[in-house]
Amino acid sequence: MPPSTARTGPQLLLLLTENHTMVAPRDLRALVRMAAEAEDAGFDGVMASEHIALEPDADAHGRMRNPRDMAMAYNQDPATPWPSSIVLLSAVAAVTTRLRLVAGAVIAPLRHPLLLAKQFATLDLLSDGRLVVIPVVSWNRQEYEALGLPWSERGARLDEHLAAWRALWRDTPASFEGRHYRFKDVYLEPRPERYDGPTLWIGGGQVHPRLVRRLVTYGHGFAPLHGVRREDLARIAAAMTEAGRDISELELVGGTPARFPADDRVADLDQALAAIPRQLERGVGTIVIKPSQFIDDPREFGRWCRDVIARVAQLGATATS
Repeated sequence: MPPSTARTGPQLLLLLTENHTMVAPRDLRALVRMAAEAEDAGFDGVMASEHIALEPDADAHGRMRNPRDMAMAYNQDPATPWPSSIVLLSAVAAVTTRLRLVAGAVIAPLRHPLLLAKQFATLDLLSDGRLVVIPVVSWNRQEYEALGLPWSERGARLDEHLAAWRALWRDTPASFEGRHYRFKDVYLEPRPERYDGPTLWIGGGQVHPRLVRRLVTYGHGFAPLHGVRREDLARIAAAMTEAGRDISELELVGGTPARFPADDRVADLDQALAAIPRQLERGVGTIVIKPSQFIDDPREFGRWCRDVIARVAQLGATATS
């Protein structure tokens, strides 16, 4: 669950990647500075998403009309820069003390579980337990093919990652026997800050039975791609109850949907924040916001952060009054 905070309202996460209209794509140091500034302003965490490599058809569905919009399946320039989320968040960890470090959309099946377990354990220990991981299979079939991995096995491989990580983070030595991965009596050191490893949020575009099983078995949070829906919560709650858990154990993650008045203009912040009270009523406790949807000038970033914190706190106070 999220760390306690004296501020009224939900936890606020800043989407650190995808801000190319505000920050030069290769200026990764600027992203690190933004994270530190967001912490000073009162944000609770930052999120970084990833791709290892994009193929020419990454824009097969047509590129986003407004470059400030969210990067989704097949709507982005193949040359879109996606820095390693683990490396970027390690740099953020070095200049912050409180921010949660959310490795969003980590495409686990593109690596071996031993490698990812080691990297996550190191970052979790380095940051005093601030790491949150959202493991996914993603949407880009060509990314799998470029790495010599079968697209058809992506879901099964992710399931084995989750099981292998649990063994590696809890047991020393650890063993695992799966269809795709296996190891025996391995020592993964240093261990994570927490005995059972980083916080795991489970997310995706659809709430299918396999995703529900992942949530019930491994999840500390639920981060759906298209928002938290009542019917999905009912299915998850029933499955959690059957497994002896309660849905209140899950941190529910929502967002701030942006509407652009024109393809070359930023979205209205008040309109986006107006979606928060309804999410709070559904139990959402963490909100993700992408700054470049609302501002273009990086010199306004600090002021904008403080403004968002103040407005969301007021919304939270109103929702609980």
